[in-house]
Amino acid sequence: RRRRYDMFGPEEPRGAGAGGDPFGGMGGAGFGDIFDAFFGGGSPFGGGGRSRGPSGPQRGPDMEVALDLEFEQAVFGVDRDITLRVPVTCGECSGSGAKPGTEPVTCRDCGGAGQVRRVRQSILGQVVTATPCPRCGGTGKAIDDPCPSCRGEGRRTEERSWTVHVPAGVDAGTTLRLGGRGAAGPRGGPPGDLYVHLRVAASDRFVRAGVDLRTEHHLPVTAAALGATVVIETLDGDEELEVAPGTQTGTVVRLRQRGVPVVEGRGRGDLLVTLVVDTPTELSPVEEDLLRRLAEERGDEVAPPGQGLLSRLRSAFK
Repeated sequence: RRRRYDMFGPEEPRGAGAGGDPFGGMGGAGFGDIFDAFFGGGSPFGGGGRSRGPSGPQRGPDMEVALDLEFEQAVFGVDRDITLRVPVTCGECSGSGAKPGTEPVTCRDCGGAGQVRRVRQSILGQVVTATPCPRCGGTGKAIDDPCPSCRGEGRRTEERSWTVHVPAGVDAGTTLRLGGRGAAGPRGGPPGDLYVHLRVAASDRFVRAGVDLRTEHHLPVTAAALGATVVIETLDGDEELEVAPGTQTGTVVRLRQRGVPVVEGRGRGDLLVTLVVDTPTELSPVEEDLLRRLAEERGDEVAPPGQGLLSRLRSAFK
C-alpha cells in the first residue's frame, strides 16, 4: 500500500467538498459561475456573462524521483541529498521572459484578457466559448523582445540539490512530497512539487510485518531440551535471551520495543524471534551411544544399531 507524507505542509484542498460546496469548491457561486464552468464564461441564452481577467502565470509541473534506501535507513530515518536537473526561474529576466530593460506588453490578440472568445448560434441562442489566448498563453501579456537567456520562457533548466529528510519507520512504497521543489512555471509561474518515491532494500536478517520485525534463531537439540542463554541479533545490537528447558521448534519469543518506530508517532513495534530446534544429521559413535542410553533411560523406541538408512544401503550392495 502506497503512503505519502508531506514534507512542507499539507496539500491545498481540491475537488468536491472544498468550502463545503457540492460543485467542487464553488462555494457561494451563482448560476452564472456554473455556466462559466461549462460554457467558458458565457451564458447559452445570449448573455455576455461576467468578464474574466487573464488566468495569470501557470503553475509548474510536478516532478518525481526514486530514492533507494538501506533497510536500517528506512527503520531509523536518514537525511539524503538528491540532485536533479529541473526548470528554475531565469535569473537574468527574473522569470518575466522579457529581455532585461524591457517588460511584457498587453497582448494585442486578447486585449489582456488572456482568453479568446468565440460566439456561435445554436437552437438555444448564442453560445460563447472561451479558450486561452494562443499568443500569450492565457497570461494577458506578450513578449516582443524575449530574454536571450531563456528565449522568452522565463525559466531555465539547471542542476539543483536538496536534502530529503526521511522520517523513521517508512517502508517501501512510501512517497514524500516536497512542496515547491518541482519545475518552475513559465513566465514567473509558481513551481510544482517534487514527489520522492522510496525504494527500500530487503534485509538478510529480518522480515518486516508492519511495525514488527520477524527473525529466526536456531538452537541445538541439547540447548532446547536443557535450556540455555543465547544471543539474539537485533537492530539495536546483540541481546541475551533465556531459552526455557523443553523449548519446541516454532516457539515465538517477543522482544518488546525492538521493532520499527511508528512514523511521526510514538513507540516502536516488537521483534518476534521464532526458535528452530536443529536435529543432528551426523553422529559420532560416542554421540550415538549417548543418545541410545538416553532413549533407553526414557523408554523411547528407536531403531536398533545398524538399521539407519546408510547401513541399509550398504547391506543392499553386499
